[in-house]
Amino acid sequence: MAKKGNRIQVILECTEHKNSGMPGMSRYITTKNRKNTTERVELKKYNSVLKKMTLHKEIK
Repeated sequence: MAKKGNRIQVILECTEHKNSGMPGMSRYITTKNRKNTTERVELKKYNSVLKKMTLHKEIK
C-alpha cells in the first residue's frame, strides 16, 4: 500500500533550455513537502547540454 505522507514527487524543467530552441530538455525529479511548500519549487541545477547552472522550475 502507498505511503500516506506529505512528501510528493515533482518534476523540475530548465527554463533557459526551453527558450534556447536546442533539441532535448533538462529535467530533474525531486520530492517536496506539500504541507510546508505550497508554491511551486525553483532550484538552480546543472544543465549538461548548456554546460552551466540554470534555473529549473516545477512543472505539472
